[in-house]
Amino acid sequence: MAARLCSRARGTLATTRRALGSSSAAVRETFLTFFRERGGHQRVPSAPVRPRGDPSLLFVNAGMNQFKPIFLGTVDPRSEMAQYRRVVNSQKCVRAGGKHNDLEDVGRDVYHHTFFEMLGNWSFGDYFKEEACSLAWELLTQVYEIPRERLYVTYFAGDPSSGLGADEESRDIWLSLGVPPDRVLPFGLRENFWEMGETGPCGPCTEIHYDHVGGRDAAALVNRDSPEVVEIWNLVFMQLNREADGSLRLLPQHNVDTGMGLERLVTVLQRKRSNYDTDLFTPLMDAIHQGSRCPAYQGRLGSADAGNVDMAYRVVADHIRTLSVCIADGVYPGMSGAELVLRRILRRAVRFSSEILQAPPGFLPTLVPTVVDILGDAYPELRRDTSQIMNIIGDNEAAFLSSLQRGRRIIDRTLQQTTDSKVFPGAVAWSLYRDLGFPLDLIGLMLEEKGVTLDSAALEQLAQAEAQRKSQAQQAEEEGGGMRLDVHSLAELQRRGVPTTDDSPKYSYVLDADGRYVFSPCQATVLLLYKDQALHSLGKEGERCGVILDQTNFYAEQGGQAHDSGYFMRVEQQTQRLSCMVKHTATHLLNFALRRVLGESTEQRGSHVAADRLRFDVSIKAPVTPQQLQEVERAIQEVIQRNEVVHTAEVPVKVADSIAGLRKVDEVYPDPVRVVSVGLSVDQLLEENSQSGTRTSVELCCGTHLLRTGTVGDVVIVSERQLVKGVSRLIAVTGEQATQAREDGQMLAAEVESISQRLKTRSPSLLEAHRLSKEVGVLTDSVDSAAMPQWQRKELQMELKSLQRAANTAIRKLETRQAAEKARVLLEKHPDQLVIVDTVPADSVFALMKVVNQVCEQVPAASVLLLSQQDSGKVLCACQVSKASVHRLSAADWALKVCGQMEGSAGGSDVVAKGTGSTSNLDAVLGAALACAKAKLQESGS
Repeated sequence: MAARLCSRARGTLATTRRALGSSSAAVRETFLTFFRERGGHQRVPSAPVRPRGDPSLLFVNAGMNQFKPIFLGTVDPRSEMAQYRRVVNSQKCVRAGGKHNDLEDVGRDVYHHTFFEMLGNWSFGDYFKEEACSLAWELLTQVYEIPRERLYVTYFAGDPSSGLGADEESRDIWLSLGVPPDRVLPFGLRENFWEMGETGPCGPCTEIHYDHVGGRDAAALVNRDSPEVVEIWNLVFMQLNREADGSLRLLPQHNVDTGMGLERLVTVLQRKRSNYDTDLFTPLMDAIHQGSRCPAYQGRLGSADAGNVDMAYRVVADHIRTLSVCIADGVYPGMSGAELVLRRILRRAVRFSSEILQAPPGFLPTLVPTVVDILGDAYPELRRDTSQIMNIIGDNEAAFLSSLQRGRRIIDRTLQQTTDSKVFPGAVAWSLYRDLGFPLDLIGLMLEEKGVTLDSAALEQLAQAEAQRKSQAQQAEEEGGGMRLDVHSLAELQRRGVPTTDDSPKYSYVLDADGRYVFSPCQATVLLLYKDQALHSLGKEGERCGVILDQTNFYAEQGGQAHDSGYFMRVEQQTQRLSCMVKHTATHLLNFALRRVLGESTEQRGSHVAADRLRFDVSIKAPVTPQQLQEVERAIQEVIQRNEVVHTAEVPVKVADSIAGLRKVDEVYPDPVRVVSVGLSVDQLLEENSQSGTRTSVELCCGTHLLRTGTVGDVVIVSERQLVKGVSRLIAVTGEQATQAREDGQMLAAEVESISQRLKTRSPSLLEAHRLSKEVGVLTDSVDSAAMPQWQRKELQMELKSLQRAANTAIRKLETRQAAEKARVLLEKHPDQLVIVDTVPADSVFALMKVVNQVCEQVPAASVLLLSQQDSGKVLCACQVSKASVHRLSAADWALKVCGQMEGSAGGSDVVAKGTGSTSNLDAVLGAALACAKAKLQESGS
């Protein structure tokens, strides 16, 4: 009876798939439905492409990433994930940057992508190889109805050097399923042994490959990078763990992790030879054709693709999908980490669209609605954030087009100034790449067009130095985590029946009669020690080891709050913890105030709470004004002054989700979850149809908080800047730091007012105007760097810019007036002269040139060279040659000859030039300057 039911289920699935057709949406849904109905798998949503709490990854690059806590044994036992046994989903993945990086391959072939969807099914300590292989074969051959004769499977052949035998169990399973022996192929470590990283769970894998041609023996093409025979499904059997010393140990629990790329599967089922010819891409290809000035996509590769036009189609289509998905998940183009990678992806798309496809500015964001039409049903966040995605891509496209122009100017200017104009400096190329996001291959192409080579050795040296710096930082981070329990030790603790450490005492603190926080002492028992990735009952004096306790009142870093530090025997430890508690409660108040002032659309994008300050990243619709920042601070102060009670309670996740106004971030929460509410008890928030939560701060949070808001004292936002368009980062301080920030702000405001009054009340002399301008500059630096209210900083910065303009205008007017007077005196001294050489007092070569300009304006036919002796002994030189004489006398040559006589240097054009030198005989220099000019003019005239 059971067999008949299974057969009927298979028939129903196949019939359903045929009814829906082979559309990508139907293929995805068929996979998910098969494992839910046929295999009893729980369907879970895709995780965002930004990894949760995994600094080792820039992006989620495989379906298993969100389940790493299960594989590593670190999953919170109270969370839903801890109950997973059989799971299925379609995971959004990005492979660009880091270990898995397909960025440079995209466009060169028809199957590499930076963004793709990974269909996967998992078993966590449940079924293993036999059921995994059987389910995969059944889905492919009976539901998707892929011809068996086109499929090949591979298995791990073993590796004697690693002490690993062949995975004969997988081989025998495939043979029992009817796969011919000549289509079950052994391969080595590189192809058929999967590892999570340098350390961690790993094991043999078996892969299923598809022959696009058929009707032949294609075994020799398997795993040979042939576009005709491609891998479509990888089944990983996690049964080992790679230790820090490189050795392998059996895992306490066997797991199955499979991954099948939707794009390749759809290509097979739609009987195409290219992923870009499927319905996941063809609407995008049509949209690109409509918006560009190029012929329609032809699917050509390599030398057949004249001008790389079809490659550009593939690059733009792939990259716009990646950009849309990442931005919808909160990863925006930026300057570091995943954000920097996304910035490069966007700029690569802009380059191909503008330079090869000849698309107009503003083209990329017009493709976003097409991406949403294709993927929006599977991933609703794309539909929710369509406008924001388009705005961010549009702004970044415009910025890069501007950078392209700047980069070209920098390259041209560098070549003009470089002694060896045939070799381009590696340092400049690195700066263009690092600071302007200029692709290195584009720099190479532009230099090649000019017949110039790049100093590759210098560039490589700079790149290696950067890589070394990043490696050292990563090593330091890894060393800092050296006391983390590994998967074997966690399993050993469970085997021994050692209970999970009870950390609920971290929430045990009260306010005493004097309003001081008192942290209750926690008497704990040492259960075991942890050292060298092993558990120990005893330790030696002086050894560094981890201590496993039955309970603790220490707070471990989570939820954006820094960890506690201290000593086992220390009592009344309030400094570090209380400071963090103040900042954490202040963070919740800030989140609430931002929503009240800026609107319900604001959303937390990240935060970190430390003892000295708090950081809060928030999505915004428009730049935050000084007035809005001031309103946010006032809203927080109102709650502080009311000294509201901070309520906490643990409730089931589904119950908490019903609270109106609840704020939470994209994290995996335990069940039950902790609710933190200001001013209203959680029971009040859970009353039927209650909307009271929309009027206060209520969040899901595991952090430690104040019991009343009054202890915060005050909150001052001391910094606000945009990370990218649509996301702003705020830094705030509390208590005495906030008070000091307000006092510093008032002091600086008074200084700004003083300078303003001095500029308004009297007309300064040139010396005083210069002094005021310098004061404004110094004060501007002070305002820029001071810890003060950001709203006040912005207002003072605007006022200081205005004062700087006023001071500079006064200086220009006074200098022009003085220059005109000096010019009048010179013309009286040298009436009707066409060559004027003399000395004039001047503070700078700029001021000296003004006098030259004034003389030449009044006597356009005159050529003028002036010198100015400085107290330091240096002599300034400035000259200008009349238009009538420029073909006979070059200003640059004139200045160079004069300054050369003074053992100095000069530069400029044929019309104007300036320089400096030093001499003890200024009269001789003046005579030589006059003689030089007259000789040139007479020589040419004769």
